[in-house]
Amino acid sequence: MAPEKESNGLDNYAFAVDGVENLCELADGKDRKNSDLSHEDNTSKLAYCVTDVPPWYLCIILGIQHYLTAFGGIIAIPLILSQGLCLQHDSLTQSHLISTIFFVSGICTLLQVTFGVRLPILQGGTFTLLAPSMALLSMPEWVCPAWTQNASLVNTSSPEFINVWQSRLQVLQGSIMVGSLFQVFVGFSGLIGLFMRFIGPLTIAPTISLIGLSLYDSAGMNAGNHWGISAMTTALIILFSQYLRHIAVPFPTYNRAEKCHTSRMYIFQILPVLLGITLSWLICYLFTIYNVLPSDPTQYGYLARTDINGDVISRAPWFRFPYPGQWGVPTVSLAGVLGILAGVISSMIESVGDYHACARLSGAPPPPKHAINRGIGIEGLGCLLAGAWGTGNGTTSYSENVGALGITKVGSRMVIVAGGFLMIIMGVFGKIGAIFTTIPTPVIGGMFLVMFGVISAAGVSNLQYVDMNSSRNIFIFGFSMFSGLVIPNWILKNPTAIATGVIELDQVLQVLLTTSMFVGGFFGFILDNTIPGTKHERGIIAWNKAHEEDLDNTLESSEVYDLPFGISSRLSSSSWVRYVPFCPSQKDNTQEQTMSSSSSLDTKKEPTDPVIVGVAL
Repeated sequence: MAPEKESNGLDNYAFAVDGVENLCELADGKDRKNSDLSHEDNTSKLAYCVTDVPPWYLCIILGIQHYLTAFGGIIAIPLILSQGLCLQHDSLTQSHLISTIFFVSGICTLLQVTFGVRLPILQGGTFTLLAPSMALLSMPEWVCPAWTQNASLVNTSSPEFINVWQSRLQVLQGSIMVGSLFQVFVGFSGLIGLFMRFIGPLTIAPTISLIGLSLYDSAGMNAGNHWGISAMTTALIILFSQYLRHIAVPFPTYNRAEKCHTSRMYIFQILPVLLGITLSWLICYLFTIYNVLPSDPTQYGYLARTDINGDVISRAPWFRFPYPGQWGVPTVSLAGVLGILAGVISSMIESVGDYHACARLSGAPPPPKHAINRGIGIEGLGCLLAGAWGTGNGTTSYSENVGALGITKVGSRMVIVAGGFLMIIMGVFGKIGAIFTTIPTPVIGGMFLVMFGVISAAGVSNLQYVDMNSSRNIFIFGFSMFSGLVIPNWILKNPTAIATGVIELDQVLQVLLTTSMFVGGFFGFILDNTIPGTKHERGIIAWNKAHEEDLDNTLESSEVYDLPFGISSRLSSSSWVRYVPFCPSQKDNTQEQTMSSSSSLDTKKEPTDPVIVGVAL
């Protein structure tokens, strides 16, 4: 996306941090002459490494930044889900969903940093579960009643309306909870390595790309409410993220050494989405005050006003503590579970790449197998908690925040801990979630145009590992992509076409065949593993180098990845620990491990996770 990129896919511009002198090198950088990262001065020197503890105020400031970086993706999920849940005209419930997903994301972040992979990686909602969720809600029995689409007919406090959206959310909850158990099992049993053996770029590329492409209708519906406002939002985000990212803005700062002075920060590169949404939101507010936008609900452009849901802020409670089962007892749908499984598998593969990228950008050794297994298992546990709390979604590692580590040069996991606590606090304040629901839908649509486009392009970027001069690979990718668009579109237009005589089987096929990412990923997986082709042609060699699971267990690795509170040292005396896939074990072949560690760094010259492209936003 950007013409000037470092080898890690990030622009070479740092977030200004004054008064920091404890620059550290990568943990594996003892012999920098042998490292391919030695020429990247800004990426090989960090203000704080993963195990360092910055001053408390810096933790809070950078924690806020991580929270704001994840802001766009996290709030987008409940706003999209609200359409399938028949909640378009219930802003108060939308605000509760936003608060809940913030709260759960904070809890999952703390679990991941403390007991999971132990890298500074933020957890939040995932679009990989959004596609099967929307496919489930589009089934004939879950289509929203016509009266819920008319604001004048909706009484948000009536038992009938509450039952409509809660019954849909309950089936989502149950499906996500059951589907997440698979991820928990795969992580803690160590089977993630077996999955990675059969899944290559030609499976991931259509799967990730179709997540963004399948949501084009949602982006169009929101943007179409006022194309002028949507175009302005899109233009602002593009302006900030692409044209102004090189410009450093001076900010007044203070420290003991230099007293009051100015520091330059590349604010447009760090927070372009937030700046674009905020500015468009402000303009819509001014247009509403001066009645530039129509006040008649039947006129075009009315939905761009900011006072449509103005009363939701006054109605929302100051404090609201989310709790499991707040929407009722979850129910389970077999079709929903199988659809969620497709998203869970995709999420796991993304996260493995995120772990390697995060380790390299935070000054940590490559993650060993036990840390990867534990990270995937904790992510599955996070999805289980997200389902129990009723976010309507799961959790995954946020690639955008991984990229932010390379920008700020602060790789300390204490910063992410601060961000996790901040997300929990924000989830408890009901007024904050209510404020977000006043964002006009055309502004959201403008953000979707950029965000979904980047997700689609991030999937295509996996093809960098594949020989695209091969007619075999062109056929697999083209057929998978086209089938992932055609088949779901036809099934949605002909919902009664699937009639096997078994209702449960009809529901399963309905959900799976209307989930674009499943259809495309399925054909990509089958064709890539059955059509003859060399490993180099399929991109397996380059893919394995970029996602290699290292057996590194050096002293530096133990400091980063061992379990906290002395748990690892207590377990090290037990012989059975070596048979537990998610527990670190002591090994004596230090020389072999060190060689493995250095070679693993050499193989990671290319981006370890294609979704990190999203940091350009």
